[in-house]
Amino acid sequence: MFSDRFEQLVQALRILPSVGPKSAQRMALHLIMKNREGAVGLAHALTEATNHIHECCVCHSLTEEEVCDICLSTERDDQLLCVVESPADVMAIEQSGSFRGKYHVLGGHLSPLDGIGPDEIGIPHLVHRLTDGKITEVILATNATVEGQATAHYLVEACKHLPVHMTRIAQGVPQGGELEYVDSHTLSQAVHNRMRMK
Repeated sequence: MFSDRFEQLVQALRILPSVGPKSAQRMALHLIMKNREGAVGLAHALTEATNHIHECCVCHSLTEEEVCDICLSTERDDQLLCVVESPADVMAIEQSGSFRGKYHVLGGHLSPLDGIGPDEIGIPHLVHRLTDGKITEVILATNATVEGQATAHYLVEACKHLPVHMTRIAQGVPQGGELEYVDSHTLSQAVHNRMRMK
């Protein structure tokens, strides 16, 4: 191997999703041999991002402030709340331009086998958020996976006692698909054609 530092870079790149040893080695070689300036810029951007980006204290999406721009916006519908699994899902829906309400990011889905229950993904916080009476409709936009469906079903049961309509995004999102990989038109159709669950 070239050096301990090179191997350290390769191992660092392997933390990225879907990056195996060969891909990490190619990336490291490219950064060191062909784009050192880009490598320095990447290192700086990563440092800045990790130091300044954190969860919004209201919706749990990503922001550099205490509360994100979407939560603070007076032009968005305060009565409409879209529940998603990750900030990537917020980005996907925002790119579709189909939703003008606010969001709640769970940070995952229920997975009892992995020890992920309601408390681990902040469901009690979401239920508490719905008790103030401002929100009248909750759109469940969890992924169309077995875990995403189970999470949506759990949320419907957990919110039965609350005066909110529970809807689920509908046609367009394929069974087993993940929102961040669905094109904007399909996602827009899914949001507009959501179905009532409660």
